[in-house]
Amino acid sequence: MSTPTNLILASQSPRRHELLSLGGIPFEVHSADLDETPLEGEAPSDYVLRLAEAKARAVGAILSQPAVVLAADTTVVHRGRILGKPADDAEAHNMLAELAGETHQVFTGIAIYDTASDVMRSDLAESPVPMRSLSDNQIKDYVASGDPFDKAGGYAIQNEQFQLVGDFADCFANVMGLPLCHLQRNLAEMGMEFDVEIEDACQRHLGYDCPVQEIILQWNR
Repeated sequence: MSTPTNLILASQSPRRHELLSLGGIPFEVHSADLDETPLEGEAPSDYVLRLAEAKARAVGAILSQPAVVLAADTTVVHRGRILGKPADDAEAHNMLAELAGETHQVFTGIAIYDTASDVMRSDLAESPVPMRSLSDNQIKDYVASGDPFDKAGGYAIQNEQFQLVGDFADCFANVMGLPLCHLQRNLAEMGMEFDVEIEDACQRHLGYDCPVQEIILQWNR
């Protein structure tokens, strides 16, 4: 096994950059501007996988050298409805009011595209996220902080000041946008690996004792 050479992250997300950096291998960042509108009747799992694969292929197509392209797409789903990134204060407030006090789902599709062999491998992470009950003033304060506006569902699980999420017990990195254990197992099946034990690096960095990392890494699809 070897580490991937010419690894490309097909995302400008600072959170994905932060998480992928934990793997100890160098990478470059490129992104593609795609229409992220869900198709009519499209299931959330199909939606994030379609976009992740489309991003990986779009970035792969503009590269001048062979590379391994990693792309991801994350969305929040509440009662079957896909919640994207809020466009303004009112939409952010409405999203958070809808999610408050209830459990929603976060889906992340990842796609790994080897441009030299034209091999695409994809995987899906899904996590239940219990949101705390929030007062109207708490929501207003959070929206005023500016944090919701580049995030699906209008919130960041890692925001320590506001701590919107309650008793969470799943993949923290998935909700941030890049499920590292899912990525690790797929890289391994493509003959590649991180330079570190990514599950340990992730838990140390996030200060989170993950209850599902062993299950994810050992799961044989």
